Amino acid sequence: MTGTAPGRPDLLRLAVIIGSVREGRFGPVVSEWFAQEARNHGAYDVDVIDLAEAEHELPVAFPEFDKPLPPAVKAVHSALSRRLEAADAFVVVTPEYNHSFPAPLKNTIDWFHAEWQAKPAGFVSYGGMAGGQRAVEHLRQVFAELHAVTVRDTLSFHMAWERFDESGRPRDEGSTAAAEGMLRQLEWWGSALREARAKSPYGSAV
Repeated sequence: MTGTAPGRPDLLRLAVIIGSVREGRFGPVVSEWFAQEARNHGAYDVDVIDLAEAEHELPVAFPEFDKPLPPAVKAVHSALSRRLEAADAFVVVTPEYNHSFPAPLKNTIDWFHAEWQAKPAGFVSYGGMAGGQRAVEHLRQVFAELHAVTVRDTLSFHMAWERFDESGRPRDEGSTAAAEGMLRQLEWWGSALREARAKSPYGSAV
C-alpha cells in the first residue's frame, strides 16, 4: 500500500513494516494510524509492508550460499527487496514477545542486507506494561549490525488495546506530537543519508 503523491522526487520513501503476523494481532491498528500521521507530515511517500500477507512470507530455512533460490522464494524475495531498496527510511511497528520482538520479523530482516544500509530506522512499539520497549532495545542492536541508523525518539503504547478508540486513533492527544517528533528526526536523517548515498554509494565504503 503506497501513500501520498507517489512518484514525487522531493518526498522521502518511508516503509512502515508491520512486524507481527499473529492471528488477532493489534499491529494493523497501530500501523494504520502511524502511516496516516506520516502522510499528514507531508515529507513522505508511505509504503506499508505487512509481513502477515502471503506475498511477504519467506522460509525460515536459508538456502546454501552457492545455490539459487527456488522460483517461488525468489519471487517473494525479489518483490520485497525492491520495496525495501526503494525506501529512504523505515519504521518498524512491533509488539513484544518474551522480552524481544517477533521471530517472523527477525527472519524477514535477516533475508536482506544492503537494502537496510545507510538508512534511518524508527520504531513504534506496543504491548502490555512494558509497551514493547524491550523489543525496541533488541531491534536497535540488530539494525546497527546492518549499518542502519536508528533515531532516538520512539513511540510506545502501554496496554495498547486500551489506548486506541473505536476509530483506531490514540486516546492520548500527545501521541500525534510524539509521532511528529520522530518523523522530523527520520526526515533529517533520511534526507541527509539519501544525499550521501547518491554522492557515494555506501557499499563502496564497507
